[in-house]
Amino acid sequence: MPAADVVADLSWNQVETVVLRVRRRDAEFVVKAAGPDAHHFGRELDAHLSGLLSVWCDTGHAPVLRHHDREARVLVTAWLPGELAYRTPWGVDPEVHRRAGVLLREFHAQAVRPSEGTDAAATVRARAWLDTPHAIAPDVEARLRSMLAALPAIEVDLVPTHGDWQPRNWLVDGDEVRVIDFGRFAFRPAATDFARLAVQEWREDPACEAAFFDGYGDDPRHPEHWLSIRLREAIATACWAHQVGDAEFEAQGHRMIAELLAEVDAR
Repeated sequence: MPAADVVADLSWNQVETVVLRVRRRDAEFVVKAAGPDAHHFGRELDAHLSGLLSVWCDTGHAPVLRHHDREARVLVTAWLPGELAYRTPWGVDPEVHRRAGVLLREFHAQAVRPSEGTDAAATVRARAWLDTPHAIAPDVEARLRSMLAALPAIEVDLVPTHGDWQPRNWLVDGDEVRVIDFGRFAFRPAATDFARLAVQEWREDPACEAAFFDGYGDDPRHPEHWLSIRLREAIATACWAHQVGDAEFEAQGHRMIAELLAEVDAR
């Protein structure tokens, strides 16, 4: 991209990925460059090349891929207008959540695959997180390991998922909600895309949850499977955030663990 000017550095500075907003002539783009250990790069590129994002890209609700080089670990997309909903009043605006529900249902509805051991593998990954550095108390860790060992594998059909569905990846532009960042794209159970909202915005304002499902349609969560999803998400959150030094997100992970244990105790 000769003669491109950097408009802003949009990097989160938590992983080895640089995200730049650039301008070339009269057009703006986002350039992402990832280090060798940033596995999210491959997932994001796979999402763009899969054709599944066209349900959003064709209507201006997701960025269009313009250039990519998998070996160099660089991709370029068109710039999308809008402001991040994260930590703004939009993040807990029921209408924004309703529109996000409509968008997610469009994405989920495109394809279905049989699970073939996905749920059991997710539990194995959760146990592996506990083998990495973390600050979970030993007695809590022992209980989590026991719970993971007792989890039944509930294999439900898989759909294309965003993987990080929350206001941090929603752009609001007037009445429009747009979607960015596909670094956690994968085929998973639909309910996994609700996990981060459930412990953040829906916890803060239950009206957002009701509005989301008004847009999404039915609620596919099975009570026991939903517990498993949240347990694994809590463990991953606490461990990953500890390792990248995100104290606030790590505290959220510990809170998620505590609330789940309290919920199980109350049953």
